[in-house]
Amino acid sequence: MSTSEAAINPNTPMPKPESSRLVSLDALRGFDMFWIIGADSLVYALNRMTQSGPTQFLANQLEHAEWAGFRFYDLIFPLFVFMVGISIVFSLGRAANSGSRTDALKRVLRRGVLLFLIGIFHSGGIMSPFPDIRLMGVLNRIALAYTFAGVIFCFFKPKAIGAWCVSLLIGYWAMVSLIPIRDIQLEKGNLATLAEKAGNAEGATALRDTSNPSGVKDGLAWTTAKSLYAVTTNWTKGKFEPGLNPVNHFDFNYLPARKYDQFYDPEGILSTIPAVATCLLGVLAGFLLQSGATSDMRKVWILAGWGAAAVALGWIWNIHFPVIKKIWTSSYVLVAAGYSALLMALFYYIVDVIKLRAWCQPFIWMGMNSITVYLTSNMLGGFRKLALRLTGGDLRLFLEGSVAKGAGDLLVSIVGLLLAFAFVRFLYKRQIFLRL
Repeated sequence: MSTSEAAINPNTPMPKPESSRLVSLDALRGFDMFWIIGADSLVYALNRMTQSGPTQFLANQLEHAEWAGFRFYDLIFPLFVFMVGISIVFSLGRAANSGSRTDALKRVLRRGVLLFLIGIFHSGGIMSPFPDIRLMGVLNRIALAYTFAGVIFCFFKPKAIGAWCVSLLIGYWAMVSLIPIRDIQLEKGNLATLAEKAGNAEGATALRDTSNPSGVKDGLAWTTAKSLYAVTTNWTKGKFEPGLNPVNHFDFNYLPARKYDQFYDPEGILSTIPAVATCLLGVLAGFLLQSGATSDMRKVWILAGWGAAAVALGWIWNIHFPVIKKIWTSSYVLVAAGYSALLMALFYYIVDVIKLRAWCQPFIWMGMNSITVYLTSNMLGGFRKLALRLTGGDLRLFLEGSVAKGAGDLLVSIVGLLLAFAFVRFLYKRQIFLRL
């Protein structure tokens, strides 16, 4: 409705001005980064000090599940990808809806390529000779998920995007469950045992002694693993164990350069497919949050209800397709996206509906410069390392010995987090933001 129409009929309510940013999204993104850059060390230090049931539980939740299962720390990464999906709607929606699809696509591709290159830099760049270079990592996965989800967003309506999500999740489940693979587990201990049985003692020793065979050019450990793989004649399917599933085997055969887990990568090629679905689920949440036809409280209830349903469905699917972060199973997507939606509903209610914002201002600073603080932390070796220059040495030892075990680490962790917040506050106050 135009301003002139409202002037003719003064009783007609004017529409609320559209906010340029979803503040709750910035706050939740900052909350997510808070755990990535050092809040976990705070909990570990508290657990060392008290060794109580609650602190032990929290410390356990801040460790990734070894393989199958789900802990709080397994939510950090998919929560960020989910929020990337929400951001797509708010950052690209106007361009895509105004007919400037070409401009939106250019922006998606430019950002995706830049973020992928930054991801390679974050993982060590090219300071080591090939193949000791990691091509896939956290930022690389975010880049790929953003790019594919952004392209889909530019061409499809919400119902079609929902169909994309369902297709990706079911298709990935079928791929992992039904595609046959060679019956060999790509784990160093197992491969070393197989090499010994085959009479290759030198290869077995190399497998045990080489820290990461995939990063050594023409290394004996890697060539031994490839040889053992090639001579395996038995086939199997429907396996989800570490190193014994189609996702890990695909990385072993087709992902070049260094793999994080020696023979495969948790951010590998095939497992990026369901990560795109995670991002698209965020896009669907973004459509809801952007809707002017739905009241704020109804948005909260819909998002929370959808989140609870997704968590329940994911755990039901877990019976046949386990919740595994390292291969980003479809059940894991639903569980993680469900919890992400619940957190988004909570933050949206507190920050954007009832507008209680003072408590989360530091998270907003961090959320608006999440990539910057992430990269800065990486280059510094963590803000904790910087904090050690101020609170380490004799001071830390004194607190550990005279106050309580873990007290020194607690101080270092607190100072590290304060330095991180001071850094993002500095950037925020001067309106410095990393724009890809």
